[in-house]
Amino acid sequence: MTAKEKPKPGEVTARTAARVAAVQALYQMDLAGTDLNDVIAEFLDDRLSGENRDETIAGADRIFFADVLRAVLRRQREIDPMIDEQLAIGWRLVRVDSILRAILRGGVAELLDRPDVPARVAINEYVNVAHFFFDEDEPRVVNGVLDKIARKVRCSEFVGRRVAPS
Repeated sequence: MTAKEKPKPGEVTARTAARVAAVQALYQMDLAGTDLNDVIAEFLDDRLSGENRDETIAGADRIFFADVLRAVLRRQREIDPMIDEQLAIGWRLVRVDSILRAILRGGVAELLDRPDVPARVAINEYVNVAHFFFDEDEPRVVNGVLDKIARKVRCSEFVGRRVAPS
C-alpha cells in the first residue's frame, strides 16, 4: 500500500479496523472531551454496527478496540512524555495534529499493554492506520516515533538486530 492508496473496507482486518476506530474515538475524546465509557458505547452501538455504521471500521474487533482505548487512558501520563521525548526539538505532543496524536498514543499504548502483539507488528499497523488519515510525512513520523519507543520498552524483541542511527 502506498501513501496515496487507502485500503478498501474488505481489505481491512478486524484488528486494523479496531485500531482505526480507536484513533477516531481518541480524536473525539481529545477534541470534544467525551467520556471513555460514552465513546465506547457510541462506537459499539452506532459507528461499528448501527445505522450510522462506518464501513471502514464495521468489522472491527470490538474487544480489542475497547482495550486500546482503556490502555491509552490508563497509561496516558506515561505515554505522553515518551512521545514528547521522541519528537523533534521544539515540538511537543500538544502541538501535534490531533489525529496524529491519537495514532501515536494508540501505538504506544499497544506497545506497553499488549505483549501478545509483536512490537514490529504494532509499529507496522499504526503506520498503516496513519495512511487512512494522511498522505504526506505523518506515516513516517509514526514509524520513527514508535520504533524508537519500541526499542526502549520492548528491547528484547530487537536484540541482535542492527539499530538504525538516530
